[in-house]
Amino acid sequence: MKYLRQIVTKAVVAKGKKKVEACETLRPPNNPSSILGCWVINHTHSAKKHGKFVEVTGKYEVNVWYAHHDHSKTSVFSETVPYRDRIKLHYRDGESHGSEEVHVRVLQQPNCTEAIITPDGEQFQVTVERELLAEVVGETTVCISVHPSDFEEEWVYQDESSSSSSTSSFNESKESSSF
Repeated sequence: MKYLRQIVTKAVVAKGKKKVEACETLRPPNNPSSILGCWVINHTHSAKKHGKFVEVTGKYEVNVWYAHHDHSKTSVFSETVPYRDRIKLHYRDGESHGSEEVHVRVLQQPNCTEAIITPDGEQFQVTVERELLAEVVGETTVCISVHPSDFEEEWVYQDESSSSSSTSSFNESKESSSF
């Protein structure tokens, strides 16, 4: 125990990851004839830790470009979709107590994987997938081994040859002096 020390530091103490595939039903002002394109933009989110979970609250905008009035006109329908995900945390050690920071990274931005017109012909059914990674940073203890103070590591170095005479005299004086 004489040569062990404990260092208290901040590190990732818990992680969690969640992939979600959500199906959204959107009602445009006109009855659609066909879908010409669909994309997801303007994703924002925030997170808070609740016990052994991180709750992520966010929203994104779904845009659907579609034809209507028997393919004679086109429009873009846009709707903001809110969401709330609970990400289960997995701790490396026991749960830490004290101040903790929650960091959420988006591994996959919300992306439209499928967009169809519902059988009644009045709505869109859009499938959006997203993937989030939550990390909790808190205080943890690291144990290290300490060598006795009389231990000194050997250093290997080579003299650099130089055309300057002042450098060579410096190297000679450095070699002759003891540390």
